[in-house]
Formats: sequence, C-alpha cells, structure tokens
Amino acid sequence: MANILTARFISSVAELAKCPPPKLPEYAFIGRSNVGKSSLINMLTQQKGLAKVSASPGKTQTINHFLIDECWYLADLPGYGYAKVSKKKRGMWLGMIDSYIKGRESLLNTFVLIDSRLPLQKIDAEFMAFMATNELPFSIVFTKTDKMGVNKLTSSISMWEQQLLAEWEELPQRFITSAVEGTGRNEILDFIKKTNKLMPL
Repeated sequence: MANILTARFISSVAELAKCPPPKLPEYAFIGRSNVGKSSLINMLTQQKGLAKVSASPGKTQTINHFLIDECWYLADLPGYGYAKVSKKKRGMWLGMIDSYIKGRESLLNTFVLIDSRLPLQKIDAEFMAFMATNELPFSIVFTKTDKMGVNKLTSSISMWEQQLLAEWEELPQRFITSAVEGTGRNEILDFIKKTNKLMPL
C-alpha cells in the first residue's frame, strides 16, 4: 500500500518556463470547475488545507506545484469550463494549460477529474479528445461517488464508458474516488508509485 509522508507547496506560476526544474516525475490534476479537485488532492495527501477548497468555481488560476515525499510533483491545474472570469482570462488559462501539458517533459500522467453524478459533458469529452489526439497519457478519475448509491454509480460509469467507446478503441485507466470516504486513494497512489519508475534517470 502506497502512502504519502510529506507534501509541501513549492510554487504557483502562470508560465511553463517558471515551473520547477523538470527533474522529478510529475502528475497533473485537472477537471471542470467545481469537480472536487482540491478536495481530492487534500484526501490523497491527507493534508486538509494543502489545496484551497472553494465553493466558487475557478479558484485555481495558476499551475500550483506540490512536492510529494521529496521525489515527485503534484501539479494542480486551473479548472476548465465555467468560471466567473472574462473570456480573455479564460483564454489565457487555456493557453497556459495547453503549453504546460504539451511541453512539460517530466509530466508522466494527467488525471482528468469527472463528476460521477453527471452525464458525459461536452467540455469533458473535448478535453479528453485533445489528450488522445496529442497522444498525451491521462487517466479518468470519477469524483463525488459517495453521493450516489452503488447501483446508480455503476450505471452512470457504464454509460460513460459506452459513450467513450463509441469514439475510442480502448479506454484509459479509470479510478473511482470519494474525497469524503477516501475511496480510490490507495489505487491512485499505487499507480503513481509504479509509474514513477518510468521516469528516465
């Protein structure tokens, strides 16, 4: 079972060039605004206030790096989709996310967070298509699963998979999570531990 002993904030930047030196394995977390990203990060690290949780979508506006156990980075990215900011500001965010995901050489995987309670959203489908088209490794993380019964959750995820398979030959790795109950924590951390070994020395 994987665990996290230390997690500390390193930097908050708006440009790829200002990110920490790409010498350690890195994992990005992204999703639609208000998908539960900060809560998930806090659950994974078991540090309640590491990532700032807000009731207002669009709280994260920069690339926030956290150093985990002194051996890998967790990157908290701005949410895509709805946020009470100008169109120009949203455009800047998208440009920043695009350059980071395509250009960050130490980025081994991007965790795309999906609200398990909702049907497939166009913006989620478009972002995952962007990742697949550019051959960028990513995993799907279903969030807020504690808010649904087992049968409804199973049905919702099955519907998601069917819709994605209509476009894709195979699906990426998927994780079922709940920040409230801690579901999925071991699975994600075990995945990261194994993937860290793929980083060139």
